[in-house]
This record gives sequence, C-alpha cells and structure tokens, in this order.
Amino acid sequence: MNALIIFLLLLVLMLTGMPISISLGLTVLTFLFTMTDVPVQSVALKLFTGIEKFEIMAIPFFILAGNFLTHGGVARRMINFATAMVGHWHGGLALGGVLACALFAAVSGSSPATVVAIGSIILPAMVKQGFPNRFGAGVITTSGALGILIPPSIVMVMYSVSTNTSVGKLFMAGVVPGLMLAFLLGLTTWFLARKNGYPRMKKATWVERFIAFRESAWGMLLIVVIMGGIYSGIFTPTEAAAMAAVYAFIIAVFVYKDMTLKQVPKVLLDSASMSAMLLYIITNAVLFSFLVTSENIPQVMAEWITGQGLGVVSFLLVVNVLLLLAGNVMEPSSIVLIMAPILFPVAMKLGIDPVHFGILIVVNMEVGMCHPPVGLNLYVASGITKMGITELTIAVMPWLLTMLAFLMLITYVPEISLWLPNLIYK
Repeated sequence: MNALIIFLLLLVLMLTGMPISISLGLTVLTFLFTMTDVPVQSVALKLFTGIEKFEIMAIPFFILAGNFLTHGGVARRMINFATAMVGHWHGGLALGGVLACALFAAVSGSSPATVVAIGSIILPAMVKQGFPNRFGAGVITTSGALGILIPPSIVMVMYSVSTNTSVGKLFMAGVVPGLMLAFLLGLTTWFLARKNGYPRMKKATWVERFIAFRESAWGMLLIVVIMGGIYSGIFTPTEAAAMAAVYAFIIAVFVYKDMTLKQVPKVLLDSASMSAMLLYIITNAVLFSFLVTSENIPQVMAEWITGQGLGVVSFLLVVNVLLLLAGNVMEPSSIVLIMAPILFPVAMKLGIDPVHFGILIVVNMEVGMCHPPVGLNLYVASGITKMGITELTIAVMPWLLTMLAFLMLITYVPEISLWLPNLIYK
C-alpha cells in the first residue's frame, strides 16, 4: 500500500509539470512527515551523505570537458576527418555525421552536446548538398545518442553511484556496444541513401585524409588519455574526468585557439549551472532511494518477481518495457536514479551481471532520448532544423527501429557488453 502511495504521489507531482528533482524531494518529505515518524534530522543527514561519493565528482568535470570541446572547433575538425574517410560512399556526408557523432561522443560524454556540436555544422552542409532535411535530422538525432553509450558517459557514472558498480568496468563495457551501434546506424544510413540515390562526395586522397587526421588528432587524443589512463591504472575514472577537463581547456584555448580566455568564464558558468542541476536531481533521487529502501519496496518486489517464477528472460523483457515507458515521461538521469535502486536488487537475485544490467539500462536511455514526448535529442535537433517534433519523430523512425533491434541483442547476448571488461579486469 505504501509503495502505491509513494509512486502515485510522485506521478501526480510530475503531471503538474513540476521539475523531476522537486517532485522527488516533495514526495519523500510529504510521505515522511505524514505517514512515518522519521525525524527530520535523518533527512538532512541523508541529503548530505548521499552525494558524498568520489565518483560523483566525475560529472561536473566531464560536463566541463564537453563544453570546452563544444565551444571549441573540435567538432568541425572531427567532421572533416570523418567525411574524408567515408564521404565517398552512398550518403557520404550523412555517414560522416554518424562517424563524427561516435568520435565526439567519445570525448564529450553527453548526448545533447553531441547533437548540438555535430548537428549545427553538418545539417546545413547536408541540406546544401541536396539531402532532405528530414533525412539529416534523423541521422544526427539518433547518432547523437551514442554520447551516453560510448565512454566517458555521465549516465554510466550515475548508474555507478546508484548501484555501487565499478565505473571503470562500465566504461569498458560501453566500448564494444557503442562501436556496434555506430556501425548499425551507419549501415541503416547507407542503405537508405543508396535506395534513394542521395549524393556522394568525391573520394579523398590519402594525403587529404592524413591532413584531416592531423588536424583532429589533438581532440581524438582525449579518447586515448581517458581510456588509456583508466585501462592502465594510471588514474581512476574520476581523476580521468579532471584530466579531460584540463586537457580540453588547453586544446580549445592554446592549441586550436578557437576560444579566447575571455570566453572561458562563460563556459565555466554554463558547466556549473548544468552540474548544479544534475547534482540537485541526484540529491533528491538519493532521498527517494532511501525512502523506497526503508519501506522495503525493492526487497518485496524481488520476492514477488521470483515468486511469479519470472526467469532472467522474462524479467529483462519487463525491465525493457518499463524503461521504454519511463523514457516517454522522464529524461535519462532521472530514470537511472529512480529505477536502478529498485530493479538492481531483483537483477542481482536472478544472477544478472551488474555491468551488463547497467549497459542494458543505458541503451534503453538512448532509445528514450530519440522518441517523444520528452526525447531530449528531438528537442535539440528541432532547435537546429526548425522542424516540428511530430515531423522529427517520423524522420528518426528507421534508425529508432535499428536501435530497438540492437537493444534486444544487448539484452540477451551479455557477452557483447562483458567481453572487454572481463578481458581487462581478470
């Protein structure tokens, strides 16, 4: 009964249009003050201890690194390199966009940042070359979602904080699925371009490719710094985030010189504002998780599911449906922070690997970012293309179906996610 009251209260508050962070906090406080005798001191204590985790520090640093790279000319150089490599195939510029999104995702850790950085440059170029606006929007909206799957990923850090899973293992687990999804999205793009006879670019010479690579090398070196540092044990994922922020600053200001020192305070302010918003959501989500756990909801749910005789296959299907439905009304960070503490104990009871479960949740979040009503990537792409949400939803459909097929593959073939972390963390 208590569980029903908690979730009904949360749903009602969210339906009023209240921000998710405040809805979570109010749900907790209303329930604690009216239906329990928990002292207010414990709430305050939980608020502070909830965000006292070293891993959380990675979030503002990755946001800062992503902002430096977005404001600098890293995205433009990555696009030049990507189009030099694959531009001569069917739908060349669109394929270059998919590859550029995958590269930029590996340095920014954010999906909307990837859509903004790559989309604002490549979409006008695609329209100019003769691609339909709808096709370009579909490519970039879905490819931008790679930002939360290819490490470093802010959503993975949040899952790690919620479930005490190793961030390093999650980052490694995201590499193979991320590359695989990039390939599948590229394949869908190529097939549609070939079918509709969309333009190709002139094949670049190896000299042109080398020049494009050399110009983008400083940006792509960040991938090596982050992943190489974590893999070799030189620094932790949190320290890697700090390194990424410093490196991105040096590249943007002193190497590429796309940004002046006068512009740095604005980038710092934007990053602080975004970080504060995410940390506020995390704080309230921690409170919500405390309430849910104190009412024994995850344990009861775990017992009920195992009592129903749901096996691993059925449970994972239920999880996918739940998360896809949640993706209709909430953004990824909130879903992870609310659903992970509830579903995680059940997954552990059924013997599901915590890293595989994390990747499954992240892929669900990717799909959620590309469909209405709250698909964040749709709104970002809508702002760039000046297209309506309904039109964009139709535009992304072929790639969205590809992502759903990929989700099923990730769900039931855990080896795709676990092969690399098992190889490294023996």
